[in-house]
Amino acid sequence: MYKPNALAKGDLIFIVSPAKSIEAQHISHAKKTMEDWGYKVEISKHASNRRNYFSGSDNERLSDLQKALDDSKVKAIVCARGGYGSVRILDELNWSGFKTHPKWLVGFSDITVFHLRCAILGIMSLHATMPLNFASNSKEALSTLDAALSGKQFEINAPSSSFNKAGLASGKLIGGNLSIIFSLLGTQDRFDFEKGILFLEDLSEQLYHLDRMFFALKKAGIFNKINGLIIGGMTDLKDTTPSFGMTYEEIILEKMKGIAVPICFNFPSGHIDDNRAMILGAPVEFNVNSYGATLRYV
Repeated sequence: MYKPNALAKGDLIFIVSPAKSIEAQHISHAKKTMEDWGYKVEISKHASNRRNYFSGSDNERLSDLQKALDDSKVKAIVCARGGYGSVRILDELNWSGFKTHPKWLVGFSDITVFHLRCAILGIMSLHATMPLNFASNSKEALSTLDAALSGKQFEINAPSSSFNKAGLASGKLIGGNLSIIFSLLGTQDRFDFEKGILFLEDLSEQLYHLDRMFFALKKAGIFNKINGLIIGGMTDLKDTTPSFGMTYEEIILEKMKGIAVPICFNFPSGHIDDNRAMILGAPVEFNVNSYGATLRYV
């Protein structure tokens, strides 16, 4: 996997909104934050537009992201928010300029669509916080994003959980939003799961649908390929009446039964304020023990 160059002071970051609409004040706040880090920041033409659910038409959102992909002066593309909409423009994008001049692509949630394409192209990307969340993020969420962009070394530690499964593993870090990964199974835009350390997070899903998605991953043979499983924020999950009868941890462990890989729950990444940056495609060491879990880049 190719690792984009670390950013230097004065390098250009370009903010785009490829999915749901976003209020301009969130983008302005993030722009100032990243300028305080020492970067030059530009906002795409349609970043604050609104067309029904989306931040502009498909063509408007496409043109903004295409401009960022093509411009060799842009060193990082920061997506303003997720929601839904990235897949609507994915196959219309021309990635040749991005392959010639690789740069960091930053975001999470619906932006997992683009992380999957970056993985296919063999280029690392950043699963990290976005402008929508900058004002509410933890200090660590922002500092790990800055560290990842600037090429500084960092690791992520997670507290212990009674559901964790101890072990030590290494591999390529892959993953992102569970619903997106599930929706693109069987397409050209899916990870190479072989020997990967798989990270998954999600938001506002019904427990029975979580069960369905994990069954799909199991039936696709993915859990037999990976070297480790990291479960991040599983936020605002919903239950039915009558209850589904299992916690999300129990749902996941049921599908992982008999698979001897380390498993960590409550990892600080996802739809939570403490959304630490993760370098997708990077080689990592993943250690789960009685004290918690550590993800270290190697």
